[in-house]
Amino acid sequence: MGILIANVVIILVVAVIIINTYNHLVTLKKRYQNAYAQIDIQLRRRHDLIPNLVETVKGYMAHERETLEAVIQARNAAVSATSQAASAPGDPQAMQQLGQAEAALTGVLGRLFAVSESYPDLKADQSMGQLMEELRSTENRIAFARQAFNDAVTLYNTKREVFPSNLVAGTLNFQEAKLLEESSPEVKEVPRISF
Repeated sequence: MGILIANVVIILVVAVIIINTYNHLVTLKKRYQNAYAQIDIQLRRRHDLIPNLVETVKGYMAHERETLEAVIQARNAAVSATSQAASAPGDPQAMQQLGQAEAALTGVLGRLFAVSESYPDLKADQSMGQLMEELRSTENRIAFARQAFNDAVTLYNTKREVFPSNLVAGTLNFQEAKLLEESSPEVKEVPRISF
């Protein structure tokens, strides 16, 4: 009888450990998914600002059509990558594609800003100044949201790798989440905007 009670207690203790570990992994996964949702909001805001920026610049920089088209193409690629990443936050391929698309967008925006420096009327345009300030603010928000996401992913990945969580994570198919890393040096810094 004593052996039966000891076995039942051991089974209950193991079950409680498994349930608690599972619940903690789910909680951490939901945290990084929510953290990605905050990035998604800021990226969409950034992407929504870009057409207004291009329209404002277009009147002043009519012969810079190639630069403007590159901005639009990069923005569209970033919107697509953002949508894919939003459907699977933490997915290694989605995070890599998003990082690359955002790096490309940041690069062409940098080119646009460099070219626009040679247009004094554009620099004086009030709408342009407001758009640039909104874009600067959004870039800062993206950086903070990216950090929060990466912190949440790190906590989740750490939990799924430590014992006994690694046994539960492996058995119940909790996959490693990917950090949202900057793909290029341009993304590591907020674009320099000076008007």
